[in-house]
Amino acid sequence: MSSAVASKLDTDKQTTYFRCIAGCPGHHSIYDVIYTCPSCGSLLEVHHEREPLKKRSAAEWKQLFESRASTSTWPYGSGVWGLREWVVPSLADENVVSMFEGNTNLFWAERLGQQLGVPDLWVKLCGNSHTGSFKDLGMTVLVSVVKQMMAQGSPVKAVACASTGDTSAALAAYAAYAGIPAVIFLPAGKVSTAQLIQPVANGAHVLALDTDFDGCMKIVQEVTQDNSIYLANSMNSLRIEGQKTVGIEIIRQFDWQVPDWIIIPVGNLGNISALYTGFKLMMDLGLIFRMPRLVAAQAARANPFYESFKLGFKEKISVTAQDTLANAIRIGDPVSYDKAVKAIVETDGIVEQATENELAAAAAHADLTGMFTCPHTGVALAVLTKLINRGVIKSSDKTVVISTAHGLKFTDFKVGYHESTLEEVTSQYANPAINLPADAATVKAEIEKRLGH
Repeated sequence: MSSAVASKLDTDKQTTYFRCIAGCPGHHSIYDVIYTCPSCGSLLEVHHEREPLKKRSAAEWKQLFESRASTSTWPYGSGVWGLREWVVPSLADENVVSMFEGNTNLFWAERLGQQLGVPDLWVKLCGNSHTGSFKDLGMTVLVSVVKQMMAQGSPVKAVACASTGDTSAALAAYAAYAGIPAVIFLPAGKVSTAQLIQPVANGAHVLALDTDFDGCMKIVQEVTQDNSIYLANSMNSLRIEGQKTVGIEIIRQFDWQVPDWIIIPVGNLGNISALYTGFKLMMDLGLIFRMPRLVAAQAARANPFYESFKLGFKEKISVTAQDTLANAIRIGDPVSYDKAVKAIVETDGIVEQATENELAAAAAHADLTGMFTCPHTGVALAVLTKLINRGVIKSSDKTVVISTAHGLKFTDFKVGYHESTLEEVTSQYANPAINLPADAATVKAEIEKRLGH
């Protein structure tokens, strides 16, 4: 590394660092093995000093990011690393671990929007990513930083996470690409087959524990107290740095215009915290001049954030999360609670919940207009429907629903719905395949019946 490059990296490190979200004094290097404030135990956040970033005007930032979007120039074609100066500017090129994540389709859900009475409805298809979920956005950052830490002589020798499915898939894939061992803690029997096989196929050390996600989270926190194993859950703020880019990307795709609403399914609450972080940075640098209203959508069977919201966030409420079709957000004690409260309060946001029947119906309804939604997106769509029916979201509002994962990871959910075998669900849109004899007359009669001729 040349002395000039080393000097630039040292400067960048001084302007991008961990700090306590509760305001305790002290800065910590993002290359240190640290997850919480040593003074008070609160979560950390990655902070970017604003003044160095203001050396570029808002117009210059927009032009720079637009020039990189979806190009094949390493690593800027990635939706995350195309925003490199706003993520981890001190990372050396050779340590970027990227699969050109991001730049996912902002889909105009015209037909569904017309049916719901909100024609300006958009769905951000984050599942159209390398491992099939938005978790890739955060994992490219975390694994890249770990690779640089190891190159600099850190004692870290592996990465680990507790997961309900998508996090483990993303960590395993990016760790495999980087050549770093990954240890995965999953709640036994509570992850879809498609999600389980992803880390298995990528060579991760997969440990299925006889507990729920919250139990897995406690174990992984104990295991990672040894600095040789690095924690990759969303309490690690490096994940938030990658995930915040989805909000910036949405604004860029809208030609730097801000939508009225963004609805996102939430569990551990890192994703809505990340959205707010991205919008706050854009506000501070003059790229936008108002915030969208953020909506956190929870499954009614795993709804601690909703219960806290109903009490005006006077206290953090934890619950024992029950079985839900939206198993990736089956979390009763969310780690990023304090960050998420700030995101809701600062954007005049809302927290709402959806029952099993409501989320399944919303997912099936959306599928009938050409999508293929995961159950968590179903939660967000069900909440959207509730807010429309209550008159909170108006017909003229530009509304974005963030689809967090690809429906192909949840085929058991789809099959169960259309075979009418899901508990607590009335499959009003069921469309099972029908078996017929290989007889043209019988087939033609069935087609005529179905088409109403």
